[in-house]
Amino acid sequence: MRRRSILLVARSLCLVALSFAFGACHTQSSNSPTLVFDKVPKVAGDPNKLDTLEGHVAGFQAGQQIVLYTNSEELWWIQPDIYHPITKIQADAGWKGQVHLGQQYAALLVDPAYNPPETFEALPPNGNGVAAVAVTGAPGTTQVPATTKILHFSGYDWVVRTAASNRAGTRNSFDPANAWTDERGALHLRIVKGQDKWTCAEVKLTRSLGYGTYTFVVGDTSQFEPSVILTLLTWDGLGSERNRRELDVEIGRWGYRENTNAHYVVQPYFIPANFVRFRVPDGVLTHSFKWEPSQATFSTTVGSQDGRLINRHIFTSGVPPAGGESVRINLYVFNKGQIPLKNGTEVVIQKFEFLP
Repeated sequence: MRRRSILLVARSLCLVALSFAFGACHTQSSNSPTLVFDKVPKVAGDPNKLDTLEGHVAGFQAGQQIVLYTNSEELWWIQPDIYHPITKIQADAGWKGQVHLGQQYAALLVDPAYNPPETFEALPPNGNGVAAVAVTGAPGTTQVPATTKILHFSGYDWVVRTAASNRAGTRNSFDPANAWTDERGALHLRIVKGQDKWTCAEVKLTRSLGYGTYTFVVGDTSQFEPSVILTLLTWDGLGSERNRRELDVEIGRWGYRENTNAHYVVQPYFIPANFVRFRVPDGVLTHSFKWEPSQATFSTTVGSQDGRLINRHIFTSGVPPAGGESVRINLYVFNKGQIPLKNGTEVVIQKFEFLP
């Protein structure tokens, strides 16, 4: 009997020891990596100037790297540029990179296969290739958020953009005063010249609609100069899908007088099967795309609806799955064309409709 008790005690001690060992291993494996800033540039300086952002990381895994971002005009921009997006971690776990001056700075610890976006509207949470995120600004400084402007158009609520954007490789600034609705309920977007730069307009639907048919009735765009671009699109500003679930109807000539003035795009545009060029006439036009799993059908007709068909195309490759995207309508300046913009412009979106 005594021997049996001794065996039971010994067995219990072994179980306790194993529990402690397992707990210790589990605690060690669940430790999260940490990013620490050692040197931070000043804020609100000249955004064209570079300075050094330094720090170190603890608990990282082999192959992980650092990606740096600067916050400017309410948007996070990859640093120092899109051609040099990676900052390597040194043997002593330190890292150092060049950043353009801005309001805040961020460092992301990412996995080797992570593809960093050129811009973020909001920094990503941990997961999907992001192991850790750190954000900083100069001591005593805070970023004052812009007041959100909401428009009610075609039965939906739309957020008016205030942050800068980097559409088609060109940077644009946005002014909420450039978007409004009139007494008939139509949406107006304009480009105007400020003191030293053009300001543009964009609105974003406040919720995601997913698969279905998206229809836009657009007023006359014949007054567009070659560098004015109107884009009717879906875009996932926060997700990790490589091409941000982007489907586009683009009206404009990309800075060249002889170019066609309309395109259908399933991003990325540089794959020939994802890009269709055509010409549209003056006057009111209806653009639509029907988004289904693995297929997107685009069409353009004359008039407000059910008019003469101008173009139709079905994409069956590279079509993204629906997710966290939202509809956006963006009027902006393409700054890389042959013919620079000389005058402001305005476009009227008469109607938006969605059918699931």
